Amino acid sequence: MRILRNATAALVIDFQEKLFPHIHGHEQLIKNVPILLQGLKALGIPVFVTEQYVRGLGPTIQPVAAALKGIERIEKSTFSCCDESRFMLALAASGFENVIVTGIESHVCVLQTVIDLIHNGYHPVVVEDCISSRSENDKKIAIERMRREGACITTYESILFELLRSSGTDEFRTISKLVK
Repeated sequence: MRILRNATAALVIDFQEKLFPHIHGHEQLIKNVPILLQGLKALGIPVFVTEQYVRGLGPTIQPVAAALKGIERIEKSTFSCCDESRFMLALAASGFENVIVTGIESHVCVLQTVIDLIHNGYHPVVVEDCISSRSENDKKIAIERMRREGACITTYESILFELLRSSGTDEFRTISKLVK
């Protein structure tokens, strides 16, 4: 399956202040996720953002929030984003079939959302180096299950260049600078 820009949106799941410091590899995530989001913005990919129980887990962490400036957050209390009607209505109205997924935690909210996206006829594209869990093993097992369920697993650099498709444009120069 080729992932085309005009059929693709992105979903950022629950990068929140009180949980993030406990996530395995959070130092690398704090670098990777903003690069992905800046690249998606340069490519004009629409982004949906969720936050789980903000009163308890806090808002989106600053480096991610800065890359999401001006994008409305959808607060949820469900693990799967697909169980939040505001998200599903917005996704359905967008008309996009591919959903690039980044977020925490891999084995809970990300996994359940990916399974539900597949069940609802969408094609989730999970950015492996932009997701994690508190436990490295939980992430590993979640990725294995998502792959078995039919999700596409990729990296941020790979998906940005796939969406870009060619060099020699201002978008290419922007993406190239981001990933160096």
